[in-house]
Amino acid sequence: MIDQRRIHILNQGEPGKGPVLYWMHRDHRARDNFGLLHAQNIALERGVSLAVAYCLASKFLDATIRQFGFLLRGLEETAAALADKSIPFVVLTGDPAKEIPRYVRDSAAGLLVTDFDSLRIKRGWLAAVSKELDIPVHEVDSRNVVPCRAVSDKREYAARTIRPKIHRLLPEFLHEPPDLRPHPHAYQGHVPDTDWAALRDGLHVDRSVPEVDWISPGEQAASGMLGAFIRHRLDSYADKRNDPNGNVTSQLSPYLHFGMLSPLRAALAVSNARSGSHEGRESFLEELVVRRELSDNFCLHTPDYDSADCFPDWAEKTLAKHEGDVREYVYDPDTFEAARTHDELWNAAQKQMVASGYMHGYMRMYWAKKILEWTKTPQDAMDIAIYLNDRYELDGRDANGYTGVAWSIGGVHDRAWKERSVFGTVRFMSYGGAKSKFDVKGYVAAMDELWNDSPFSE
Repeated sequence: MIDQRRIHILNQGEPGKGPVLYWMHRDHRARDNFGLLHAQNIALERGVSLAVAYCLASKFLDATIRQFGFLLRGLEETAAALADKSIPFVVLTGDPAKEIPRYVRDSAAGLLVTDFDSLRIKRGWLAAVSKELDIPVHEVDSRNVVPCRAVSDKREYAARTIRPKIHRLLPEFLHEPPDLRPHPHAYQGHVPDTDWAALRDGLHVDRSVPEVDWISPGEQAASGMLGAFIRHRLDSYADKRNDPNGNVTSQLSPYLHFGMLSPLRAALAVSNARSGSHEGRESFLEELVVRRELSDNFCLHTPDYDSADCFPDWAEKTLAKHEGDVREYVYDPDTFEAARTHDELWNAAQKQMVASGYMHGYMRMYWAKKILEWTKTPQDAMDIAIYLNDRYELDGRDANGYTGVAWSIGGVHDRAWKERSVFGTVRFMSYGGAKSKFDVKGYVAAMDELWNDSPFSE
């Protein structure tokens, strides 16, 4: 059985006699997927068939072919894994708020199960779909090790406030999930053929940001990356994770963002690893569980997470006080996007993100804070940072990304520091501070080489 604390009832409804439908929109995997497992459990109890539906929206925030291509190639693998379990994978296209209810009715589904997501656009989808249906709709949190709603029913204001709540519950959830079973009841509904290449080619999305080849999508690649991290990088993670030249990060964020890897699977693998230091394991679990789940808490309880209105009161006041301060540099969005500021370190971080779809975590903080320093208002800074992050990062359009930008620019989950121009008492980061932590020149040279080998240098 799935822990009931993972399940949130969006619509009580009256269950029908037809199949159970699992609407996949966040957790794009067949393994370690509590939404899918919950749907199968109900289907087995009722002796009915089970199908998985995915609706490909023509637009999702500022995603380009880079992100859509990664998603679709991973979904093709997941569809094959589900077929091995006699579970059909139905691909729909269009507005999920319209197409999912339509398919529910066409298939005479008796119950709908779907994924938890804290983002505003997804909350809108879920609300619209639930309103259209008169059958039960269950939302299942497979995104978090400890379910977001179980941890707290309000916005937490810092890691220190949510950490004890998560740690208290963690032993109850840090367990091996059950396996998905072959489904014994054949699905009789319509399953359209999926031409994956045609689906990709037919997308009306921006193709000027190309896909990347340093990382492969899908559940198997995610498992391989997790294993490589544990074997080769976990031991140095605690000491070197803030060094962009250290090459010790897990590189799991794209897989976690697209739901190709369960955070529970990653937590179990690292917790049980024989290699790696105790400090490395604890440091990684802090990021994976506490910090990541704090982001979901923030976005769920703060619908304006992408606006300066989400800042804590102290940060709003100090930034307003310093909004009229003279900026030594003020750049427009195009200059930021082209990595043409006066700061070689900032430019290097932007080049890394544009060319590879990835930016080192320490550099993300520096990058966002400098956007605040070089724009006229905090809202301008938020808009530019979010646009660039969502357009280029593989793991953009994510609670982690929105929370990270809000932390950097608006002091969310942080405290007041020494007062200075522009920033007020929001935490400041400098080129000199970076030089004291790692080889800045080495990082800049490496990113220039990466950029020169990319299509963007032409």
